[in-house]
Amino acid sequence: MKLFSIAIASLTLGASLMLAAQDPMVGGAKMYPNKDIIDNAVNSADHTTLVAAVKAAGLVDTLKGAGPFTVFAPTNEAFAKLPAGTVDTLVKPENKELLTKILTYHVVAGRVSAAQLKKMIKSGGGTATLKTVQGGSLTAMMDGNDIVLKDEKGGEAHVTIANVFQSNGVIHVIDSVLQPN
Repeated sequence: MKLFSIAIASLTLGASLMLAAQDPMVGGAKMYPNKDIIDNAVNSADHTTLVAAVKAAGLVDTLKGAGPFTVFAPTNEAFAKLPAGTVDTLVKPENKELLTKILTYHVVAGRVSAAQLKKMIKSGGGTATLKTVQGGSLTAMMDGNDIVLKDEKGGEAHVTIANVFQSNGVIHVIDSVLQPN
C-alpha cells in the first residue's frame, strides 16, 4: 500500500510539473497555449507598456489573427531603459507610423521556437538573420546558453523567457526594446 501511495504521489507531481511547463508564468500570469498573443499578453503585469503600445499602433487585430507569429516581447523594464519621454511620445496619434515600425520590428512571421532558433544560429556559424514583419532584420546569436538579438542599430536584447507558446505563435520575452534603422 505504501508503494502504491508513493507511485500515486509521483504521478501527481509529474502531472503538476507537466501542466506548469505547458502554461508558463509571465508577469505573474499563466500563459495559455489555447489563447492568442493578445489575450495572453493583456494578463502579464510585465507587459502593460507593450500592450498599450500595440493598442496605440492599431495592431491588436493583427496579433489576434491566425499568424503564426514569433513575437520578441519587451518588458516594461525594457521600455523604461529608453530615454525619458520616449514611450509617451511614441503612443501619440501623430507618431503611429513610427510606433508601428518599431513594434512590427519585434515580430517574425512563423512560429520559431528557441530550439529552432538555436539550430539556425549553429548552422549559420554562430549567427542567424531573422527577417522581421517590418522589413528589417535581426541577428540572433548565443551568449552561453542565452539567445541574444542584435538590432540594426547595434543594440542587444536577451531572451529572458523563451517558448511561451500561443494559439497563433510564440512569444519570447526580451529585456530591451529593439530598434530598426
